[in-house]
Order: sequence, then C-alpha cells, then structure tokens
Amino acid sequence: MHFHVITLLPEVCQTYTDASVLGRAQKTEKGKGAKQRGKKISVSYYNPRDFTKDKHRKVDDKPYGGGPGMVMKAEPILKAWQKAVGRKKEALAAKKVKTLIMSPRGKEFTQDLAKKYAKQYDHLVLISGRYEGIDARVQKALNAEEVSVGDYVLTGGELPALTIIDSTSRQIEGVLGDHDSLEDERATTGETYTRPEVIEHKKKKLKVPAVFLGGNHAEIEKRRQNIK
Repeated sequence: MHFHVITLLPEVCQTYTDASVLGRAQKTEKGKGAKQRGKKISVSYYNPRDFTKDKHRKVDDKPYGGGPGMVMKAEPILKAWQKAVGRKKEALAAKKVKTLIMSPRGKEFTQDLAKKYAKQYDHLVLISGRYEGIDARVQKALNAEEVSVGDYVLTGGELPALTIIDSTSRQIEGVLGDHDSLEDERATTGETYTRPEVIEHKKKKLKVPAVFLGGNHAEIEKRRQNIK
C-alpha cells in the first residue's frame, strides 16, 4: 500500500513513519541466498506550500461569511493531490484510491476500517488540515471521506493521519510477524509481565501473579481473557 500524506508539516510526520515497524516495512530486505523481501508499504509527503504561486507560499485565507481564524485554500491541496495520485489512472479507474480528510466531525476510525482500507485500496491519501479547517470544495472535488480518530479536537490533522497509517499498516501481510498479527485478533485484558519476578517501588514489592509463573497455559489464557 502507498500512503500519501498532504501536510504542512511533512518533516514532523516522517520522523515517525521512518522509525521502528513502519520504517522497516518501507525497506527492501535481503533474504536467504539471492532472495529479497520487497517493501510492504510506501509513505510519501506533499506540502501544499510547494503548490502555491505567490512568493510568500500562502496556503490560508480569511473565511467567506466571517468567522474566527483562517481557512486552508483549496487549490494548493488539490494540486498536491494531483501530484500524489493524478497520474495513477489504472488505480483510479479501478477505484483503488481512497482519499481521507482528517476531521473531528468525520466518521469514526476503527479497527474494522483499518482492515477495510488495507484490503480494498492500493493508495490511501490522507489530507491533514490546520487552522480553522479546509475549504469545503476539496472534499467535494475529490469525493473525499472525513474521518475522525476520536471525540476531541487537535491542533492539526497530522496525529490522526499517523494513527491511520500505523493501524492500517499492521493489517498488511508481512508488516508484523505472525505472532503479533495473531495477537491483534485476540480479545484479552492486556495483562502481561516480564523479568524480574519481583520489583520494588516506593518500598512496596510488586510480584508477578503466580498463575503466570506456573506454566499452565490454559490457566494463563483464562486469566488474560478474564474468564471466571
């Protein structure tokens, strides 16, 4: 899958997507012998300022009808989108491109949506707004879907975009190991421990529960699934 992020802060987002699991998933790795493991995902960034015409690289303006703050202009975003996927005619024709606008008013992003995106699309475009929002004509022109990662308002759409990239990438085969992928499907309490068996904090000894030390995997599974 190819993620295309339209943002005024590409360097901030790229620090995250180039690290850890997402960073490895973007690299071609050498396997045994002459075999190589190809990239699982690609992440590209497009700054709307690069698609402006004035010397100040202005991407916002006052809202028609009045109101507080500034609104992101439509044209730089539309040109950035065109740069990202406009030439991928086959993907567009096959409806393999999905465009999302990060918005607190949008559809709630869920694990089921992450699975759907990973299964149905080759290109996911994530438009991250700033200021008081994005000119509404962007959504109309691109037939984009507004998506929210929670019932709260953030300064910009970068964190929601990263959340969607991270969650969707985990659903792509090969991004995670088999064991981690299996864990995604299990409904557990999330209770887990590691060495040492006893730690001390504020003069209190905190021990690993005995059930996790006994080797009875059936009992451990019952504990993790909170089965009485």
